[in-house]
Amino acid sequence: MAARRFVLIGEAEARLLEPGSTVELEPGGHVTPLAWDTLRARRITVVPAGTIDPTIPPDLAPVAPARRVAIGADHTGVGLKQDLVAHLRRSGTLVHDVGTFSTEPVDYPDIAREVGRAVVRREADAGIVIDGAGLGSAIAANKIRGVRAATCATPTLARYAREHNGANVLTLGATLVTPAEACDIVDVWLATPIREARYLRRLVKIRRLEDAF
Repeated sequence: MAARRFVLIGEAEARLLEPGSTVELEPGGHVTPLAWDTLRARRITVVPAGTIDPTIPPDLAPVAPARRVAIGADHTGVGLKQDLVAHLRRSGTLVHDVGTFSTEPVDYPDIAREVGRAVVRREADAGIVIDGAGLGSAIAANKIRGVRAATCATPTLARYAREHNGANVLTLGATLVTPAEACDIVDVWLATPIREARYLRRLVKIRRLEDAF
């Protein structure tokens, strides 16, 4: 189904749109400040007219900005997870913490599975998994159909992971980033949309790989 197009989006129009949907704004179009607040709260993405390819499945692009986050960590990432949970909740993000909650050893694939499931079941807009380096969690999460997990150590990588690759799960290495760095990475990652049709078409090919093997 083609996205709806607008020249003007006011508060009344914003409230009538389907939560989580994407709409197009005509060149020279305008969104009122109050409407922007409503669009963000309803997780509605606004893109320039002509951006959307109607042949691309509407559920490919991750929600941006993400307002519901599933987060988990193995024993090495518990401290960093606590810092991120507090940071996200201060910003008004709804956080589902899947554990672990102590420094007793646990296996990162189990945590990655819980976060990945929440994302593909649409119980969360995005997922975050933390282990020592972030690599093992990315490998594990990417075994779940529909998950596109990326390990990011800088805000620039986080932006690329979302804007170019449509990553819906972020993995972090607790031994590689400070809490302040992790907060910056997460903020950029959650806010960055994927909008260009060429990037979305590549996600279609990734989905086909999942179906083929």
